[in-house]
Amino acid sequence: MQLDHYTSKFKKNTFPLVVVTNHVMRPANVGSIFRVADAFGVEKLILGGSAIELNRKVWNTSRATEKVVDFEQTENTEEVIGILKQQGYTIICLEITKNSECISALQLKSSQKTVLVVGSERHGIDDAVLKYADHVYHIPMYGQNSSMNVAQATSIALYEITKSMLHV
Repeated sequence: MQLDHYTSKFKKNTFPLVVVTNHVMRPANVGSIFRVADAFGVEKLILGGSAIELNRKVWNTSRATEKVVDFEQTENTEEVIGILKQQGYTIICLEITKNSECISALQLKSSQKTVLVVGSERHGIDDAVLKYADHVYHIPMYGQNSSMNVAQATSIALYEITKSMLHV
């Protein structure tokens, strides 16, 4: 029998973890990122880039998690990440670069304040934002395509990050 919200065995937990999107604009992706941010106990979601209207398309995929996930919108992603870095957050960018490491190499302490930056559907993370990264990780892929959907990639990264934080 499938368990529901009230009968599941999962304990609510919030991690010292902020997700920052860099020009993620598609409503379905934004809604999915809200949903996965809630699922993985993200402390805050920051939507970077042009303002995003939280409309029916967002709500359809978020399943009302935009009501429980602490979030803000900012046009200046670079500035916000700079401030978070000054506040002692470790900045992790999820991007395939010449020097990126496989995300399975990620190791964090449970109390380590962490920012996960994910990039736009077409262009990834801006170079100006990548400069703030303490670490750049990629998800290994074995098919023909060189990228995956940003919401799916965010899910995989949050799984690896929270797993690392819990198993220290």
